[in-house]
Amino acid sequence: MTDQPKFDEKGILPAIIQDARSGRVLMLGYMNAESYQRTLSSGQVWFYSRSRQELWHKGATSGSYLDVVRAFLDCDSDTILIQVEPQGPVCHTGSQSCFFQEVEGLSKEEGQDAGDPAIVGELFNVILERKRTMPEGSYTRYLFEHGVDKIGKKVIEEAGESVIAAKNGEPGPIAAEVADLWYHSLVLLAATGLTPEDVFRELQKRRK
Repeated sequence: MTDQPKFDEKGILPAIIQDARSGRVLMLGYMNAESYQRTLSSGQVWFYSRSRQELWHKGATSGSYLDVVRAFLDCDSDTILIQVEPQGPVCHTGSQSCFFQEVEGLSKEEGQDAGDPAIVGELFNVILERKRTMPEGSYTRYLFEHGVDKIGKKVIEEAGESVIAAKNGEPGPIAAEVADLWYHSLVLLAATGLTPEDVFRELQKRRK
């Protein structure tokens, strides 16, 4: 970053934390000059606790560190957006994001609920969480336990079913089968240590 942040009269800077993969906002914290500098130098997010009046290294207790990917100051340089790769659930409740309580009563325009491409990143985060915790009864756990051979067979199976749906020409089944294909493809990426970003970078190379 070329500009320097503008801390308020109390020496505080709001910090919005965003998942670099999915684009989902994970939490809002606050920084002072020291925690800001530690974040830059360490590559992990540090905050300043206004209630305790002390620095805190996010993840030091829970293990859910926030690895910094990039950071941006807003147009007035008085708020910072930090894109991260979280090492675990960000919220103390165990949720991936602190923002999970939907506000009821908001009017919605027609088409407002249309799918968001960010769901790919959100789904991949869930898959990674299943891989880490291996919860009982999880289908994703079942796939990881049976390895790349099983996952690969499912990818091939879902690809075939997608083609059959396309030949039948019914939009609903086509979308459902392709969704299954994408899900199993994401599990395959996770099983082999790759991420959607690796695919995005490969697609970027082919862009003409």
